[in-house]
Amino acid sequence: MTIRWGIIGPGSIANNFADGLAQSTSGKLVAVAGRDAARREAFARKYGLTVSHETYQALMDDPGVDAIYISTPHPWHAELSIAALRAGKHVLCEKPAGMNGAEVIAVTEVAAQEGRFFMEAFMYRCHPQIARVLEILASGEIGVPRHIRTQFGFNAPYREGSRLYEMALGGGGILDVGGYPVSLARLIAGAAEGKPFANPVTVRGHGVLAETGVDAVAHGILGFSNGFVAEIAVAVARNMDNSAVITGDKGVIVIADPWVPGRNAGPSDAVLRITVGGETREEVLRDPRMLFAFEAEAVSAAIARGDLQGPFPAPSHADSVGNNETLDRWRAEVGYRTFAETPKTNRKTPGVLPKGLPSVPKAQLAGVSLPVSKLILGCDNRNTVAEGALVWDAFLEAGGNAFDTGFVYGGGLHEKVLGDWIKARGVAQDVVVVAKGAHTPYCSPHAIGAQLEISLDRLGLDFAPIYIMHRDNPEVPVGEFVDALNVLKAQGRIGIFGGSNWTPKRMAEANVYAAKHGLQGFSILNNNLSLAVMEKPVWAGCVTSNTPETLGFLRRGGIAHLSWSSQARGYFLPEELRNRLPADTAPETCFGSEANAERRRRAETLAAEKGVSAHNIATAWVLSQSFPSFALIGPRSPGEIVSTLAGAALQLTSGEVAWLNLEGDR
Repeated sequence: MTIRWGIIGPGSIANNFADGLAQSTSGKLVAVAGRDAARREAFARKYGLTVSHETYQALMDDPGVDAIYISTPHPWHAELSIAALRAGKHVLCEKPAGMNGAEVIAVTEVAAQEGRFFMEAFMYRCHPQIARVLEILASGEIGVPRHIRTQFGFNAPYREGSRLYEMALGGGGILDVGGYPVSLARLIAGAAEGKPFANPVTVRGHGVLAETGVDAVAHGILGFSNGFVAEIAVAVARNMDNSAVITGDKGVIVIADPWVPGRNAGPSDAVLRITVGGETREEVLRDPRMLFAFEAEAVSAAIARGDLQGPFPAPSHADSVGNNETLDRWRAEVGYRTFAETPKTNRKTPGVLPKGLPSVPKAQLAGVSLPVSKLILGCDNRNTVAEGALVWDAFLEAGGNAFDTGFVYGGGLHEKVLGDWIKARGVAQDVVVVAKGAHTPYCSPHAIGAQLEISLDRLGLDFAPIYIMHRDNPEVPVGEFVDALNVLKAQGRIGIFGGSNWTPKRMAEANVYAAKHGLQGFSILNNNLSLAVMEKPVWAGCVTSNTPETLGFLRRGGIAHLSWSSQARGYFLPEELRNRLPADTAPETCFGSEANAERRRRAETLAAEKGVSAHNIATAWVLSQSFPSFALIGPRSPGEIVSTLAGAALQLTSGEVAWLNLEGDR
């Protein structure tokens, strides 16, 4: 089977890939698409192509094309990869696969949803010299790898409009070539543990920004949990050594030219120097093919076999995600924010959700003008607008409109980022923001108003339709909290309000006080409520509502419940996915018990009957309570929203709800 390739973006690197395809036995070039007619037609003539598309979509729709190579400027990599995958094509995309790690996660999720091949194009990882280096490391000849020094820098003088320096084109050394030293460092750090890659636990960096705001020169130090250390550097304004030196317990490997052996034209001979015990030998790997031929053949053969990811040592999906997340951290150290990370961005990435998904259901919450989505999106995990927008845009598209924030989240950063997105999208009147404040140790009546003012300023809002006290302080008479909240209500700063991590007793006391004094009472309880009962508080001071006392209180009516950790931190996910969180707050740590294991078994049984996952059953259990019940969720990607929607659309019977919670028979 020969894979028929189309190319989007007929620039210089596309010529290299086309030359590589010409030396491949498993793939051939059949079509090109480009917006510049002259460049497109010149490319078609050079490679003898009879198919030349004016639009990218036309190429994606071409039934004569199996796979697409994307080589546009960086900002369009993720968007075009997603569009091509949704069109049913396999994709090889030039690095970086996205402008940030969040975009790369979205691309890999779409590839999995569509059952199509996707790989980030690091041609050097397909060259035989990398496989040989890994062989030497595995043999133990230089001992355990402890350190790498590697860099990729060149001097391209500033020119106005240059892709390398333009912010709007994703310029700068880290985005252009930083992926090379980072990926090699992570590859070797992984090899030290017998793994395909490792991600750094610390990233430190310093650099020089060009006048356009992109990084002209950047240096970094990566530290790994196994003690491995990487010194890395990149530049678009400075020539560098461009070699790699790997140091082990017993010796050293020097890769003379790790990135472009043969300078693309071929032959792509490579030179390795291995020093052990003071003696150095040189290995010369000879191959008549040009550099990109290895990548073109490896990817074409993988697609022909039905593989969905690149063959090692080419990067896997997880490898590419980790690489781009490391680039994000390095850029942050250097002080380079891309245009997509600025507060005014209106950048959207279409296609991250598959078509035909169920919509998030909504319910009316007394005192809130808009219907409120039964799923409420937690906003405590997105550090930039670029990261947040991918998830929040997808949530809106799926029918969600409620967002949970907190004064303490990210030291205030996460409120600011959400506010920037709301302003950029112009959706202030279309969303329901849950604002929280008065977290311990600032849980006092006097702190509530001051913190709310700061929160609203960060969010760019005048009014919070739902306000939640983040903690209770039993040392304060409950009436003082009711009075303080009613002052804010009278000022038009908040709508309805409630408490998070409050007991039913204190909430009942608050409402008795409110009724006695003609004030608005608490109408929301915002505790943990999940099918798995919290055995160990996730954080100090946390309260679960899955107790007979609290469930009885809620069933008597008058109070709505907004559940945090509604999915028990992933307790109902398949075993291999459960413990991705820190050990002290992992699902088995906080929810592990024999009773909860039985709840999980019952959820799995019911899930099999209904054709969903146990995770979906757990979500449906929260939403199917006899009292108004809403579930806070914390997806970090569009794909995690997709995996939750089936549960939001599922209505369980009262018998099923009770049986799942070990309260009776179905």
